[in-house]
This record gives sequence, C-alpha cells and structure tokens, in this order.
Amino acid sequence: MSSALQLLLTAIRCDIDNFRYLATTSEIVADISRFIHVLQRERGASTIYLASQGQRFKTRRQTYINKSKEAEALMRRRLEALSQEARPQAAARLLRRIAAMWNALDDLSALRSAIDNVAISPDAATQAFNHLIGGLLAIVFEAADTSDDPDITRALVAIFHLMQGKELAGQERACGAFGYTLGHFDDSHRQLLGQLVNDQQRCFDTFIEFATPDAALAWQQAVSTSALTGIQQLREAACQPASPHIASNPLGETWHELTTLRIDAIKSVEDTLNAQLAALCYRKIHQAEATLEQTKAKPYAHKPAPCEPLLALNHPQPSGDLTASALTSPLGRSLIALTQTQSSRLQGLSDELENTRKALRERKLIERAKGLIMAHQSMSEEEAYRFLRKTSMDQSKSMADMAQAILDLSSMLKEAPAYSR
Repeated sequence: MSSALQLLLTAIRCDIDNFRYLATTSEIVADISRFIHVLQRERGASTIYLASQGQRFKTRRQTYINKSKEAEALMRRRLEALSQEARPQAAARLLRRIAAMWNALDDLSALRSAIDNVAISPDAATQAFNHLIGGLLAIVFEAADTSDDPDITRALVAIFHLMQGKELAGQERACGAFGYTLGHFDDSHRQLLGQLVNDQQRCFDTFIEFATPDAALAWQQAVSTSALTGIQQLREAACQPASPHIASNPLGETWHELTTLRIDAIKSVEDTLNAQLAALCYRKIHQAEATLEQTKAKPYAHKPAPCEPLLALNHPQPSGDLTASALTSPLGRSLIALTQTQSSRLQGLSDELENTRKALRERKLIERAKGLIMAHQSMSEEEAYRFLRKTSMDQSKSMADMAQAILDLSSMLKEAPAYSR
C-alpha cells in the first residue's frame, strides 16, 4: 500500500471517528433533554408545593422526583462513559462544562430536602432549579459550538434554541403557578412573567431559522393547540397593573395544566429533532464507511502528474509547450476538475458552517447592544429590542451592524479623554 493511499484511508477513518463522536454527543443531548424535561416538571410541582406550604402537589411532586432520578441516572452513565474516552482537543470545553455541572447535580438532594421541609422560598427553589438546568443547556450549546459538520451544527443549534425556549416556558409555568397559587401577583412577578414570554418567543424564532422543513412543520402542528388560548388569557390577567386577588386553587391548577400541555407539545418536537439528529449522524457514518470500503477496493493507481513531462529530458521541448500539453491532457483536465469540485465542496461546507456561527455571533452583539440601550435609555428589554430594530430599519442597516455601531460608540465614549473648553 502506498503512503498516499494509507494517508487517505487514515483521513477517512478520522472522519468516521469524528462522526461517531458526534453521534455519541447527540445521544447525550437526548439524555439531557429528557432529564431537563422531568426537572422542569419537578420545579413546577415544587413551586406549588412551597406556595401552598406543603398542602398541594405533594404526591405529584414525589412522582416527578422519582422520574427525575431515573433520567439523571441514565444521563450520568452516558456522561461517565464519555469521560473515559480519549477525544479530540475540540471536545475539551464540552468536558469542562460537564465537570462544572456535575457538582450542581450533587447538590440536588439537598435542595429536595429543603423543599420537603418547606425550608426554602418558592423563588429561591426556582432559582436553584434554573441554575442547574442552565448548566445542562450550556452543555448542549457547547456541543453545537464544537461540531465541524455544518448539517450537524445547524441541527444542534436548532435543538439548543428550542430547548432554551422550552426552559423559559417552564420558568413561566413556575412563575405563574406561584402567583396563582398564592392568590395574587406582585410587580416583580408580573414583570418576570412578561419578560419570560418575550424571551422564549425570540428563542423559538431562532429555532425556526435553523430548523429543517420537517421540524418547522412539526412545530406548527404542536403549538397550534387550544391550550395556548387559555394560557394567553391567564397571562393577560396576571400581567394587569392592578391584578386583583384571585381564587388560588382552581386557577393555580388550571394554569399548571395548560402550560404543561404546551410544554409537553414542545417536548414532542424536541424528541423529533433529537431523533433526526441521531439519524443524521449515523447516516454520515455509513456514508464515510462506504467511502472507506470503496477506496480500499479501488485504490488510486499511480499515473504521471502533469509536471512530470518537464523532467522528460529524452524529449526536450520548450517548457511552455510542455506545460500547455500537460494541462490540456485528459489526466490534467480530470485532476483540475477534481480539484475544482473538491474545492467548491469544501468552500460550500465552510461557508455554511461560518454562516451558522455568524448568526450566533450576531445574536450576541444584539443582546449586548440591547443591554446598553436598556441601561442608558431606561427601557425594558422589549422596548430596547423594538428601538434597535426600528433604528436599524431607519438607517437601512442590519440589526447586527446597528448593534456593533452602538457598541463601538459606547467604547469610544468610555475611552475619550475629557476636554476642557
């Protein structure tokens, strides 16, 4: 076997290994998705349990705890197996995220004990669950950021934003359950509820941008339910500036059931995406394995390269004629076509991957600019977003360019020396 063929086979095997690693990562994402979902249910039940001083949802909460423990055990086994493998350097950040989340998992039993004894406030318990779920979502984001295949990256980005939107919907469920079980909403919880509604919608909009047509169709079918109408009515009632005291038990349970129906519908879309991602990874593995077998069966035969006639001293010709002859020969034309095709394919993959990551970078710019506008203009998050969008449209700029201009201006103002007149 020639060295060139051996190198080519090694490269294909590396591709197969990387796709297998991504397949393992997709399985981890599915495990995290399952665990987050039952944790979200446990959080919602715990909120009602604490708000009612342990009088409501005791049995249901215990059921959710048992399911959380089962999902956690499955996820831990998968993550422990991953830690035993020697992986590419690109996976180092992902492993660090997992290590950081492990300690939060170990603290979960103490949180449950405090809830059992009603020794923690509903808000504090919700924040503890939020922190843990945020760490789990960070693992999914890291998996998306370390993938080098554009198709898999897009799938992971879509899943991440759907999971993030569902988590915000879960926080909305907990916030509303607290207010309706308590019997009223104070200003801070009304504002939080409105912010959660706006933030989850932005996550879902981003999900749609990266979703496949099949995933987008599944989303439309899942969210077009009658439950959303009831949720919207309760949202409006809760967010009234002078929300009256309300009967806690019926509306608290109604809110919880309606929001749970919606979240479960979103989870069904999430499951579809996870299944599509796993199928995509294994399809790419099979394609790479087929390429490997084809290359083994039909190794490249050595043929003179286009430049070799330049060394044929027995048939001296002007170098210009030799070069022209080489480039117009069948072999020269086939090599040029092969090079152009491969270059075009690699450029297409690179462009798509860069476009995906560019979209992520632009969203980070918009979030930073929005924070500056909120701080300096005393605007809410939604007002800052609308202001940024309108300004960009008035100046015929993209929102990302407008956000960058705002950030640059802010930086210049901070660095400018004070001049006296």
